[in-house]
Amino acid sequence: MGSTTLKSLLMATSILASAGFAHAADTTLTIESWRTDDLAIWQEKLIPAFEAKNPGIKVKFAPTPPTEYDAALGARFDAGSAGDIITCRPFDKSLEQFKRGNLSSLKSLPGIENFSPVAKAAWSTDDGSDTFCVPMASVIHGFIYNKDAFDKLGIAVPTTEAEFFAALDKIKKDGTYIPMAMGTKDLWEAATMGYQNIGPNYWKGEEGRTALIKGTQKLTDADWVAPYKTLAKWKDYLGDGFEAQTYPDSQNLFTLGRAAIYPAGSWEISLFNTQAQFKMGAFLPPVQKAGDTCYISDHADLGAAMNAKSKNPEAAKKFLSWVASPEFADIYANALPGFFSLSSTPVKMKDPLAQEFVSWREKCKPTIRSTYQILSRGKPNLENETWVESANVINGTDTPEVAAKKLQDGLDSWYKPAK
Repeated sequence: MGSTTLKSLLMATSILASAGFAHAADTTLTIESWRTDDLAIWQEKLIPAFEAKNPGIKVKFAPTPPTEYDAALGARFDAGSAGDIITCRPFDKSLEQFKRGNLSSLKSLPGIENFSPVAKAAWSTDDGSDTFCVPMASVIHGFIYNKDAFDKLGIAVPTTEAEFFAALDKIKKDGTYIPMAMGTKDLWEAATMGYQNIGPNYWKGEEGRTALIKGTQKLTDADWVAPYKTLAKWKDYLGDGFEAQTYPDSQNLFTLGRAAIYPAGSWEISLFNTQAQFKMGAFLPPVQKAGDTCYISDHADLGAAMNAKSKNPEAAKKFLSWVASPEFADIYANALPGFFSLSSTPVKMKDPLAQEFVSWREKCKPTIRSTYQILSRGKPNLENETWVESANVINGTDTPEVAAKKLQDGLDSWYKPAK
């Protein structure tokens, strides 16, 4: 064989080989998400980790602003232009897309066994028989406090309600700090950081939440009215003009060191770490009396699904199995302290405040917000009504009993529990 022929052959082989490589690298997965804040984490940490193990699959994170996400995603599904991987909101919005045939079933996806039924509840059918998103992260409720303030006033971290109110009284009497930073103007805080934060200790977490869905408990029952009775007492500790205080106002009061306690969701951790100039700690929602079982709201926040019409289903499944892996859990939870992995494999957090929140899973029973599954599908919407009534109770414009009755009447007007 002449050298020219050999050269041509070698050249042809290398062209073919590189064409093969080009073809293998042609699979690009696009991720749809509302988490615009996460762009850097995906580009710098998550995508490189996945691509290193999966040569031939490229991943592109293409977020849409949170307020536009649901509408834009719906339009892209209709047009057939939605990405391969869909970041899932919890409960009904994702369930609706699954029912419309836009999301694939993932119940047999390798890795889905790493999640408990409570972790999967936000992305499963009502009867729990099918799951359509891999759980990615949850947020945990509790209280963040100013350690310097507690040390200065000689206050120990409260574990019972009596200790909690004693601490608030002490802070109020001293006068240096507003005891607790929370306003009622934006409504949702009163429900999310108030009612849903302390409530699970009264209605016994999943036991009460599922009983409400079955109709064997009502919002007018003692265990559902009780958290409102406690919230009504918060009014004296929220500082002057709390009725006009917005969510950013509350954040500022706390991070500027003007308030001692902040009823919180763990999503505050990253922001507070950059803004607060003092040491912070976190404590559990106080139990009613020493020795009671503690419950935490460990609320499913986001998951990941496969577009049922993805042109790259095999690559998409590979990616989702990786999202279900302990490696993903570790990178994501540590890159975003306060957004915790829902995997059954515990993730060790590098951030001490995040580690404090996540350690509660070891000693308390997890539940999710009581209004999110099934009960906010009709009108009036129970979630939105709970915002209004939680604010009314704290403001003192509705009694706990009146608030509970309004919520139950609203629910009764459209919701009939499955018999």
